[in-house]
Amino acid sequence: MGRVAAPCNAPGSDTYKGWLFKWTNYIKGYQRRWFVLSNGLLSYYRTQAEMAHTCRGTINLATAHIDTEDACNIVLSSGGRTYHLKASTEVERQRWVTALELAKAKAIRMMNDQSDDSADEEPISQSDHSEIQGTLKTLASKLDDLSTCNDLIAKHGAALQRSLSELETLRVPLEGGEKIKAVNERATLFRITSNAMINACRDFLDLAESHSRRWQRVLQHEREQRTHLEETIEQLAKQHNSLERAWREAPAHAVNTPATPATDTGVSERPRKEEASDEDEDTEYFDAMEDSPAFITVTATDPSHHRRSQSNLSGASGGHSNDFSGKELQPHRKRRTQIPEKPNYSLNLWSIMKNCIGKELSKIPMPVNFNEPLSMLQRLTEDLEYHELLDKAARCENSLEQMCLVAAFSVSSYSTTVHRTAKPFNPLLGETYELDRLEEFGYRSICEQVSVMRKNRALQYMFFFQYMFHASGNHYVWRKVTSTVHNIIVGKLWIDQSGDIDIVNHRTKETCQLKFSPYSYFSREVPRKVTGVVKDSDSQAHYILSGTWDDKMESAKIMQSSRGSSSSEGKQKTVYQTLTPKLLWKKYPLPENAENMYCFSALALTLNEEEEGVCWTDSRLRPDQRLMEAGRWDEANVEKQRLEEKQRARRRRREAEASKAIDEGQDFESYMPLWFHQRTDGLTGETIYVYKGGYWEAKERQAWNMSPDIF
Repeated sequence: MGRVAAPCNAPGSDTYKGWLFKWTNYIKGYQRRWFVLSNGLLSYYRTQAEMAHTCRGTINLATAHIDTEDACNIVLSSGGRTYHLKASTEVERQRWVTALELAKAKAIRMMNDQSDDSADEEPISQSDHSEIQGTLKTLASKLDDLSTCNDLIAKHGAALQRSLSELETLRVPLEGGEKIKAVNERATLFRITSNAMINACRDFLDLAESHSRRWQRVLQHEREQRTHLEETIEQLAKQHNSLERAWREAPAHAVNTPATPATDTGVSERPRKEEASDEDEDTEYFDAMEDSPAFITVTATDPSHHRRSQSNLSGASGGHSNDFSGKELQPHRKRRTQIPEKPNYSLNLWSIMKNCIGKELSKIPMPVNFNEPLSMLQRLTEDLEYHELLDKAARCENSLEQMCLVAAFSVSSYSTTVHRTAKPFNPLLGETYELDRLEEFGYRSICEQVSVMRKNRALQYMFFFQYMFHASGNHYVWRKVTSTVHNIIVGKLWIDQSGDIDIVNHRTKETCQLKFSPYSYFSREVPRKVTGVVKDSDSQAHYILSGTWDDKMESAKIMQSSRGSSSSEGKQKTVYQTLTPKLLWKKYPLPENAENMYCFSALALTLNEEEEGVCWTDSRLRPDQRLMEAGRWDEANVEKQRLEEKQRARRRRREAEASKAIDEGQDFESYMPLWFHQRTDGLTGETIYVYKGGYWEAKERQAWNMSPDIF
């Protein structure tokens, strides 16, 4: 799931709104829906705009049962109907549960008050009387009687009028007597009906007066209850804030006293059985990792935690500062914060697949409808969005703490993929991309497409990462996990990350294994969950890592470990006693209107921004990509086919030259990248490409004559 917006109002208000995920079926799983809680009824809609015309379902909380399955799930059941809901965080889930419980209690109380026929002899004002009369729905039957009487009066009045008219035209005295008798009868009926009308009006007034006192009492009671609820909510909010502060400051109160001597590890001894202990309240459980023993963490208190830690892991990510060149950082340049909105063009996937039958895969022209206006080189550069994690890691003196930050950095690169279902443009051979943030943030990068993307060899180069900290010599290597795009043919596209990342520091032999749990419709785990363990060269665990790849990562220092009970699979669990987790990384919120701009992050919005002096092979200058960003997709498709055919022609020309050289017995030099050279890594044995220098110097001189003409 994605990140979900917080509800619009505080629990306890008349109306409570917000996004939740609702279970639909085993095909679509949980779907994002807009929920509205009002007057004891919980209704939901697909979008906020649907509130004006289409309600997808409603459940009455007065007869509903509210249950919580786990940290984020809510189950509502009433009258054979059950809603399985999921919030994005435990805090948001608790807000909804509080609002639902208050709304349920209010709905039940209103039902009970309506069935209460007691009344007080309290005087009422004229204004209250007028307000009450407008709400007396129980008087509908008397109003019907009045309406009936009115119809009868009209009927008999018309008959009386006809009789009187006939009386005036009579000439025979005998007939006159009969007509006069008929007039008298009709007049009598009219008088009886009028009396009934008057009696009905009197009954109506009597009943209104008799019920007005009861309604006044109900109204006053509701006003008092609303005031009481507002006071209760205010008290709960204060208590909640106090509990949060107490939880955050709890380690500061764990100072050793003579009655609680500390062990050598700095953790107080376990309380005796007869003593009260709140240790279980801070217990956290983690799933078993594949190919490694299951483990449980128990949060302990650190008696030294009240002192300011000298560790670089003592707080969340800081500012953007680390000047590798030694220059003073300059004020941030104002960069663009938006791009043209994505056009809403339809795409017939089946017609594209039909046209691909019998063609070579490399020659199939895929339309830009599947793309986003960035190249793969730019997409890889997005990994530097949270570069401050590497800045902090470079300043770490402890290699294990440095490993935690490197692990958080490796996870942060996936945070932008949760909503990015479109593919980047495949780079052309020789295409480059530079990102120069030296004056702003103290770093710059250069990427180059060094080989033709073919089969698995290209994937090795694309998803194999190395980082080295020159001050310490720590050399980290890891591979990316598997990225899976679901519902390519039918349904809404969504991306999941799954598998393991093994990060190795080849200098110290320290390791970190991160497990990305795959999404499952049947799992109650937090979606996109990531867990990990940092170990030294002797495989002894020192830190537990936990979080989600689309939101945040935390680390908790292990104080001691023990062997626990066996799991259902027969594996023995390891129990780790840890300190309170500390935030390593937190995802930046997406820019405003990001959903209409390919869900780009703030950094991604600037990657295709025009820069002066870049090489003519830079991805910013790629014409099909720029046309797509401008919304001119038809022109972009034509330009994309031209560039791909131009690259194929260059490849055929090189192959012909190579074949001719072989026939003539001459040596043929294969394609050589301009800014990187190939070598074998001495630590890992992997074939890698290393920057050989010269790009930034060429940029200063604007000496691009060696660069190929690829666009």
